[in-house]
Amino acid sequence: MNAHAATPENCPALVLNADFRPLSYYPLSLWSWQDTVKAVFLDRVNIVSEYDSYVRSVNFEMRLPSVVSLKTYVKPALYPAFTRFNVFLRDRFSCQYCGDRNDLTFDHLIPRSRGGLTRWDNVVTACAPCNLAKGGEMPNVCGMIPMQEPYRPTVFELHRNGRLFPPNYLHESWLDYLYWDTELEP
Repeated sequence: MNAHAATPENCPALVLNADFRPLSYYPLSLWSWQDTVKAVFLDRVNIVSEYDSYVRSVNFEMRLPSVVSLKTYVKPALYPAFTRFNVFLRDRFSCQYCGDRNDLTFDHLIPRSRGGLTRWDNVVTACAPCNLAKGGEMPNVCGMIPMQEPYRPTVFELHRNGRLFPPNYLHESWLDYLYWDTELEP
């Protein structure tokens, strides 16, 4: 038995849509063992794969599901919510001025002090030193032009980028349903 899956707390279930695709890649759509068991009893999911671990009560025993699929298809949203994390994911966790991957923040191209809005088309990922260097200046004035023009990504683009950054732990029963390109450097 896998040492990682020795206790129920270490047995999350990968949640697939009814078409057997993960609900999301980044963050990976996982449910706790409690939520998964509840969904099984409410007949909302099909069990696709199971762990070797069990949950037991006085008169019941059940292997913990490792992969479940929803019985009803959930249509994914075309556009993701605007969040700091999604901006970083769109920009592949790289400063759009120097390419650094450390100490990331986000920068308003048109600074807020000059009326710039916090929107997809005005915000880029920036490392703290570049953000500090740019300050409240316009990109053309300070000569700091982002490598990529900011834009509103689709959910599919974020999923594609998310595949470049697989999670630290992937149970073997999940691998047939996940499509990370582990040979590419993020």
